[in-house]
Amino acid sequence: MEVTGESPGLSTLFTLYPDLREVVELAVNHTLWRKRYCINMIASENVMSPLAMLVYLNDSMHRYAEGKPFKRFYQGLKYVDQLEVKAQQLMGELLGTPYVELRPISGTTANATAFRAFAKPGDKAVVAPVQAGAHVSHTRYGTLGALGIEQIEMPVDLENWNIDVDKARKVIEEVKPKIVTLGGSLYLFPHPTKEIAEIAHSIGAKVIHDVAHVLGLIIGGVWENPLKLGADLITSSTHKTFPGPQGGLIATVTEEDYKEIGKVVFPMFVSNHHLHRLAATAVTAIEMKIWGKDYAQQVVKNAKALAEALAAEGFKVALEHLGYTSSHQVAVDVSNLGRGTKCAQLLEEANIIVNKNMLPYDRPEDVKDPSGLRLGTQELTRWGMKEDEMKEIARLIRMVLIDKRDPAEVRKMVVEFRKNFLEVHYGFKISREDEVKLLNAMLHAAW
Repeated sequence: MEVTGESPGLSTLFTLYPDLREVVELAVNHTLWRKRYCINMIASENVMSPLAMLVYLNDSMHRYAEGKPFKRFYQGLKYVDQLEVKAQQLMGELLGTPYVELRPISGTTANATAFRAFAKPGDKAVVAPVQAGAHVSHTRYGTLGALGIEQIEMPVDLENWNIDVDKARKVIEEVKPKIVTLGGSLYLFPHPTKEIAEIAHSIGAKVIHDVAHVLGLIIGGVWENPLKLGADLITSSTHKTFPGPQGGLIATVTEEDYKEIGKVVFPMFVSNHHLHRLAATAVTAIEMKIWGKDYAQQVVKNAKALAEALAAEGFKVALEHLGYTSSHQVAVDVSNLGRGTKCAQLLEEANIIVNKNMLPYDRPEDVKDPSGLRLGTQELTRWGMKEDEMKEIARLIRMVLIDKRDPAEVRKMVVEFRKNFLEVHYGFKISREDEVKLLNAMLHAAW
């Protein structure tokens, strides 16, 4: 039976089309579960403000914009061009450079663009190993390998989970790579950017620092900007500690490098670059100009408080001798509690969402069941949680993993806990009337 004439209500549509009901209910249920009933500590996620989410729903999600602003291959983009330039300008102000590229659609695409711009198939790249925190795209198993660039690993100081500068010097000077990568997916303390950049530049290599996890911390001033420490360019996503829409970013120090990046991102890796995210990225950039410092400081305070609370509850928290962390992340060794896979699954049953993660002393074959968990505080902070809440979360985690309480029992406590944290902080708040007005504007072109 087809629907004709005036559009019926959802209940009628759901009766007519059961598949439609299933699709809509799955989407709604996921949103309700994650935003009202879970404690989410996936370190690579965040939530946008209501205003950013509303402007994300705009007509440009249907449009194409190959090429650069005002130099497109398609027509009909006069507003998109202005918006992209504005978003670049805002991000550039936050990062201290006018050379910002927003066309990569993810952090991995940004990495691919940077790698291909400065290294060719058969060239060498010196990188930190995955066990030390590097993202898989930095390796032979990911983007680097797909581009035919040879991976040479930098030695790691296992005591501090960081790059061993003296040993890295020997590798870089011997190998003479085209690129050296820094930054990581498990990133508790800054890599030695200044020292590695001096070594890399002495043999003519470019330094590419992946700041996807700490972009918001850099903008908030609690993490040093690698561009000011000698990195030639930074790559990033825009949805981790920077609480924007999913997308990618590259920023460079020089116009020359910026132009090289531009030649590669299109047409090599991106055709259309998901234009609807530009407005939400720009809104989030403005929010970070206003609240970024307070937000970033609280994120790190929360991470330290969570690490201390977990240690007090009996967990083996990494890098106690260094103060546990200086980022949004906390790493916990759960090899004595069933290892990462089992522990992450048990916590999910209690609506506590974390991810299993390799630790520096894990073997390559441990990738599917590593010894660690990675926890992030950036989204918890966005929901308004502070140090006292970190103590409560550590207690709930202990109940599941150490006390062996029934996860279903702890889940009820998590749901009750979340009732007090349902509003996004450090972002623009708008009235229900304005929400309806904006939603109409975006969905029905009724302003």
